[in-house]
Amino acid sequence: MASTAPKLDERKNEEKNQEESSIHELSCSSTTPLSPDNAESEVVYTIDDEKTPDKTHSEEQSGSSLRLLVWMIINIVSTVAIVFTNKSVLSHAMLRNSQVSFAAYHFTITGVTLWITSRPWCGWFEPKHVSAYRILHLVAAMCIQVIFQNLALAHSSVIFHQLARLLLTPATALLNYILYQSSIPRAAFLPLIVLCTGVGVVSYYDSVPTSKSTESTSAQGIFFALSGVCASAMYTVLVGRYHKKLQMSSMQLLLNQAPVSAAVLLCIAPWMETFPTVSSVPESLWLSILASGIMACLVNLSQFYIIDAAGPVTSTVIGQLKTCIIVGLGWILSDHVVSHQSVAGILMALTGMSLYMKIILKHQK
Repeated sequence: MASTAPKLDERKNEEKNQEESSIHELSCSSTTPLSPDNAESEVVYTIDDEKTPDKTHSEEQSGSSLRLLVWMIINIVSTVAIVFTNKSVLSHAMLRNSQVSFAAYHFTITGVTLWITSRPWCGWFEPKHVSAYRILHLVAAMCIQVIFQNLALAHSSVIFHQLARLLLTPATALLNYILYQSSIPRAAFLPLIVLCTGVGVVSYYDSVPTSKSTESTSAQGIFFALSGVCASAMYTVLVGRYHKKLQMSSMQLLLNQAPVSAAVLLCIAPWMETFPTVSSVPESLWLSILASGIMACLVNLSQFYIIDAAGPVTSTVIGQLKTCIIVGLGWILSDHVVSHQSVAGILMALTGMSLYMKIILKHQK
């Protein structure tokens, strides 16, 4: 009995060892595909496949947001700068009556800019040709409104000129109602009344001459500004009509308009203006004219990019910001004493415009 007991113990130990070895083999065979090396490669593969696109997408979004911010800054700076640059150019004695040729110069810059951006290697938009005969009404309205704007800027202060441009909104709404019975929300009427009242107050008190001021708004400036608003309203309505009629975007339509408008103005300029001799024009004035063209190019490019990337609502908000900046700088840089009544008119006009845009945008949603 004593001899058999050790044998039984030995057999049990051997069976136990065999079971452990078999379990070890099974565990090794089952964990081999999930070895640390393989597991690490699987985890890395999964992270790369799942998280890298999100990271790339976020990087693209941040990059596009940065580009949009840069173009917004360019648009604001160039728009504000071109107003004061054009004011200095058109107020100069030699070019005070050269609004037609100056407008033709800007149309040429706009046409060249749009032509470059429409090329396949640039690819901002696809050009679409239309005959000049079909857009003659639009070309005429475009030329008239730009010439009136230049005349208004030459004969009025920057503050009044910029606030008068706000009247384009009610004028366009009225013209749309008269021609196409297109109405606006009733709640928008009161802000428009406030806007018009504010501009009226500024136009009256800004035209009052003072002994401390060399720059004020003349009766001619008021007439040219109001005429420019009416012409711009007609042009805006026509643009909307031609968009639908020709099935063209703003850039496609302007690409066809700008060269024709420049050609028309260059043909009539010799009959309406007397050009100064080139040698008599100071270099500083030539530099201002060149800077005006460059800024016009930047305004067009940035405006197209903002509308394409962020939509017309963002563009409208930026437009309100530009108006406030121009009015503020015009107040600071001008030697014209701004009365308390003019300040009240400025605040009324800006408040009325802001409330109007808020109501219109809410109504569109």
